[in-house]
Amino acid sequence: MAGVQELEASHSHGDVRRQERARRVLVFPLPFQGHINPMLQLADVLHGRGLAVTVLHTQFNALDPALHPEFTFVAVPDGIPADVAASGSIIPIILAMNAAMEASSAVHDVLASVLADDGQPPAACMFIDANLLAVQKAASALGLPTMVLRTGSAACFSCFLAYPMLHHNGYLPPKESQLYTPVKELPPLRVRDLFVTSSSDHEMVRKVLSRASETVRNSSGLVVNTFDALEAAELDRIRRELDVPVVLAAGPLHKLSSRSTGSSLLREDRSCMEWLDKQAVGSVLYVSFGSLASMDGAELCEVAWGLADSGQPFLWVVRRDLVRGSDGPGLPEGFDRAVEGRGKVIPWAPQQEVLAHFAVGGFWTHNGWNSTLEGVGEGLPMICMPHFADQMMNTRYVEAVWGVGFELEGKKERNKIAKAIQKLMNEREGELAREKARELKKKVAACLESGGSSMLAIDKLVEHISSL
Repeated sequence: MAGVQELEASHSHGDVRRQERARRVLVFPLPFQGHINPMLQLADVLHGRGLAVTVLHTQFNALDPALHPEFTFVAVPDGIPADVAASGSIIPIILAMNAAMEASSAVHDVLASVLADDGQPPAACMFIDANLLAVQKAASALGLPTMVLRTGSAACFSCFLAYPMLHHNGYLPPKESQLYTPVKELPPLRVRDLFVTSSSDHEMVRKVLSRASETVRNSSGLVVNTFDALEAAELDRIRRELDVPVVLAAGPLHKLSSRSTGSSLLREDRSCMEWLDKQAVGSVLYVSFGSLASMDGAELCEVAWGLADSGQPFLWVVRRDLVRGSDGPGLPEGFDRAVEGRGKVIPWAPQQEVLAHFAVGGFWTHNGWNSTLEGVGEGLPMICMPHFADQMMNTRYVEAVWGVGFELEGKKERNKIAKAIQKLMNEREGELAREKARELKKKVAACLESGGSSMLAIDKLVEHISSL
């Protein structure tokens, strides 16, 4: 009897899967590494639940369809002027891309063609980045519902929503004398932690954030790459302020995705994995400042000698374009000899695998949200060195809320760097951060279990897609 019930349940489950397979979702990521990764991870999760996936992508930082044979790929003209694209400046690129898309019918025409494709299941909705308001307008004109994937933290989007208030209450634009002033409406943030940098064009930032908030408010729902136990208060604040059908915390997406998404825009150097295999448990500091952050040659030199002087084994990602205005990151003379056998430098790493490796005991990071979430997911304490955008805010949460790391503030100096590394890897403060990081790792595991908050969020998301 039990066997018959199991067979019936199996057939019923198969019917549901086939019904879901008859639907399709479109996804359109913002063309930067930190936005592409979680969008394709979400696509992988939804594909695993039986939904067909079509990926729309720009020519700027174009994706390689060969890496994802299970998805259909469609290129969309982005209209970004060559000089703006070459600048690498994120906010001008976002604004230029949206302006070009709104001035042309190209996005509308490509979308119309995709929706009319009889060889594909009907599209239920399109997942877009919040920074693609122009794409949402085109979808709306065609009657296609949009869902927004926020690839940053809930705290970051809560700050987006609060930007008009922050200006009205005098926190922004920031004044040098008030950088450490608490923002009482958004604890534990201070003025310096808001979505600004010293070189920001504040009106331009204000425009981008306002458009991102508009995109979400116009959507059929919001998915945030976080989990309830990490940002409960911030998620509650968003749900109170937004009038959208669903707000779901469905992360960490890199843990929910069934496989590596193969979406790196840079070639990974896998020789580091064999090197890590030969290192002692928890002995290696992994150092990476992400895909976009840069520094000058003098700063690189101080970081290099700080690592050398720390005496700690390390794996350091040094991108070819890490040093501003240089065609390659020239490491200081004598550095290779000083760290021989103890340090390894590579141009790019398979970061999720590195952070999960038994030899890695700490993470020196720029605190982009993907890196922060990946560090949290592996229970690693962090040295934080934020550069721009949401990185200051993420750093504040790492230090003041979760207690899993500390910021390396001020000018980069080798002695200060060496002391910070020792503190993280070998002293009491680092051990306390490591203990708290391990507790967070357990919370990540709990949200991913059957009945866990993120698994339930994905269930609700699939239901919601079916209802559109």
